[in-house]
Amino acid sequence: MDTDQLLSLINHDGAAVALSATALIVAVVTLLYVASSRRRQDFLDNQLKQRTETLWRDMDELRIHQFNDTVTPTPGPHGRDSDSDQFATEKAAYETIWPLVWQLHDRLGMFLRAVESGEPAGELRLEARNAALEARSALNRNRPFCHEEVDELVTRIIDTDIKAHLAACQYMDLLKESATSNTTHDRNIQREKFHLLYDGEAREMINQLVSVIRNRTLRKG
Repeated sequence: MDTDQLLSLINHDGAAVALSATALIVAVVTLLYVASSRRRQDFLDNQLKQRTETLWRDMDELRIHQFNDTVTPTPGPHGRDSDSDQFATEKAAYETIWPLVWQLHDRLGMFLRAVESGEPAGELRLEARNAALEARSALNRNRPFCHEEVDELVTRIIDTDIKAHLAACQYMDLLKESATSNTTHDRNIQREKFHLLYDGEAREMINQLVSVIRNRTLRKG
């Protein structure tokens, strides 16, 4: 094909060529955005996991300290014994609730990543839902033994993660519909919503919960 024929083809199908080029640019930008979002999310996940691992190590050290205290008990006034019992009850409540809160956030993150990458997410969707039910049930059973700040934070974390789960489910439903400007806009809204809820609100509240539990238990030990 000589130069005149090529120019003639481009002039004749200019709109199609421009549309193809635009689609290619959009696809490249989308891939770059997804890769950047995943790197940022992995970085934030690693930060949060490091904080939770530190909390677990601190709690293990506290258990060892308390075990040593029980091996060589010292007499004390009844008020001190009562405070010790209250502290042990509160701490036991957190040891029950915290693993389930973290399990919920972890399972939800796996579900959201699968949804956004277009991978099969049916089983992860159910696991995240069940994790929310388990965390809610544990909180209800142990609520009388929790400090009000912990109670409020755990409640808000569960509610926020459930909202993110529902937004991701809505996003999945919209993917099944025919691609139109309206459905694309609605999908983008739902995707942005579950990102803000999970990566923003829920993550910040989990960091607060870690700090509150540490202050309520470790410093008392």
